[in-house]
Amino acid sequence: MTATLTFATRPSALALWQTRWVMGALQSAWSDLECSEVLITTQGDRILDKPLPEIGGKGLFTQELEGELYQGHVHAAVHSLKDLPVENPPGLVLGAIPVRGEVRDALIAPRGFTLDDLPQGARVGTSSLRRSAQLLIRRPDLRIQPLRGNVDTRLRKAEGGDYDAILLAGAGLERLGLTARITQWLPLEVMLPAPGQGALAVQCRSGDTPTLERLAPLEDQGTRLRVTAERAFLQGLGGGCSLPVAAHAEIQDGVIHLTGRVISLDGRQVIDCRASGTDPNGVGATCARQAQAEGAGELLAAILPAE
Repeated sequence: MTATLTFATRPSALALWQTRWVMGALQSAWSDLECSEVLITTQGDRILDKPLPEIGGKGLFTQELEGELYQGHVHAAVHSLKDLPVENPPGLVLGAIPVRGEVRDALIAPRGFTLDDLPQGARVGTSSLRRSAQLLIRRPDLRIQPLRGNVDTRLRKAEGGDYDAILLAGAGLERLGLTARITQWLPLEVMLPAPGQGALAVQCRSGDTPTLERLAPLEDQGTRLRVTAERAFLQGLGGGCSLPVAAHAEIQDGVIHLTGRVISLDGRQVIDCRASGTDPNGVGATCARQAQAEGAGELLAAILPAE
């Protein structure tokens, strides 16, 4: 007998790629499985004339998909993990976290500039406080301008002359086959990624055992450990996914090594912390406590009320 799984997905090219990749991987793992998709337009997709922090950073790209899960219209939803709030909604669970993709951010400059080569006062497009704050650490002269829309829209805006350069997540460009457009891969010491960046999360109902069993072949334990530590760091700071907070974890010989960063909006204050251990939640919490002890709470206090 054929089994079916229905997935909620956003309509962007990247969201569709990610959902279809998940569906293809599952159908390869289960010969009796058929998968289908339901397109859902989220608040983050509809409101494109305001920077993300202005319209609220939590759940902008996920709440409507979660609503479809709650109502039983779909079995699962595929998200970019960095878009998911760190608090797990009641009754929902991350049923699978596949192997992580590229974690770095990429600079795209139509005239071929690197970050260091950009002209004085160059216009750089991004709506990410994390990206803009880290850019200003290295280049305080840059003029950061809002940039919204899907990947293709952002690339068109860059080529249209509105910006001297834009920043995009490298994982999305890789998945869409657009790495030839990249001018410079930004090294982690310059641009630490968002917690969970480059990873996908397949969300489902916590009591839906048949779906959880079907999702199991997608799970990559190493990726889950790394992103759990990163998200625990963010949670320890009391923040949402639009804050100027960055984190990156690696695993060596079974030990999780986490680097966390909190940056003031103008890039003038930077708090870096590091922690290691085998419990991802403990590692993230330890790093967050270090950052708090160095004043992270004060840096974030002016931003958190807008969340």
